[in-house]
Amino acid sequence: MPAGALAVPALVDHHCHSVVAADLADDALAGLLTESDRPPAPGCSPFDSALGLAVRRWCPPVLGLPAHAPAADYLARRRELGGAEATRRLLAAAGLDTCLVDTGLTTAAGLPLLSLGELAAAAGAVVHEVVRLESVAEAVAGPAESWPRAVGEALAAAAAGAVAVKSVLAYRHGLAAPAERPARAAVVAAAGAWLRGGRGRLADPVLLHHLLWTAVDVCAGLGLPLQLHTGFGDPDLTLHRADPSLLTGFVRAAEPSGVPLVLLHCYPYHRQAGWLAQAFPTVYIDLGLTASYTGPRVAEVLGEMLELAPFGKLLFSTDAYGLPELYLVGAAQFRYGLGAVLADWQAGGACSAADAQRLARLVAADNARALYSLPGAP
Repeated sequence: MPAGALAVPALVDHHCHSVVAADLADDALAGLLTESDRPPAPGCSPFDSALGLAVRRWCPPVLGLPAHAPAADYLARRRELGGAEATRRLLAAAGLDTCLVDTGLTTAAGLPLLSLGELAAAAGAVVHEVVRLESVAEAVAGPAESWPRAVGEALAAAAAGAVAVKSVLAYRHGLAAPAERPARAAVVAAAGAWLRGGRGRLADPVLLHHLLWTAVDVCAGLGLPLQLHTGFGDPDLTLHRADPSLLTGFVRAAEPSGVPLVLLHCYPYHRQAGWLAQAFPTVYIDLGLTASYTGPRVAEVLGEMLELAPFGKLLFSTDAYGLPELYLVGAAQFRYGLGAVLADWQAGGACSAADAQRLARLVAADNARALYSLPGAP
């Protein structure tokens, strides 16, 4: 185990996506090392980033190369092994016990993602589904008058076998959701316009806010948490509209439902998210893909989240998508970052060794097991 890494039990990855196990062209693989959907600037490579350094730190040894092997050597070795074998090795090395997988995405780099069963077999992990709210709604047809009820029924049916519902409201309109439910007449009118327009991407704010409250109702009935993307993402998102503090009014209004609201990723608004988790009993947070993207700064960012966030409110996730490398990097970065934070706290007398191990168990797995009612919950 590298110096500074933390000995924690197998991890519960409470938010992730599936991966491509087929062979990938070098540029396609590199393109999945960035949130951008644009080609890199001339002379630039996604490997030349904090995430790229983290991939070269943690992944080459799993494929039989030294740590920090040049990107070209790593890509050549990956091609030599083949996509399926590289995927198997990388997923196994992540040491994941359970993965909660958002099934709203089905392809990466134009190739199909592994099914939930295939992902479970490759990772040696238990896999559960997280239902994407907007994907369910976009499959619901008219007429407009019955659309609000039909959406609720469709979501309830889809979520009945899942462990959570997830919203990407941040991408579609931003997180400034009104505290009040939209009037039914306004929802029906907006649904009619959307249906007449051909049922494309659902981005109307009235419909999106209706969906958010529909998710609260369904999650309350099924006893499920509601996950919300916050913070950075691809260029489809306008960053300042993804500040989780914009949800404050909605959080207050939804609080009587008792539905846990899980704020994903959060960066660069992770301190705001920490405040929300402290201030409101229903709010939980994670660091997600931030742990991978911040590379050598992971301990500092994680420490900033823990300034205010209660230890029972922070969850581990990789938000891995497309590349099995992102599962291993997310897990390794988390272990290393949390280990560094807790070692520093112990050295300064802020906590005992027993405190540190208990905190590590909470964030690594126990918080997620309790929140999602998974087997082995404390």
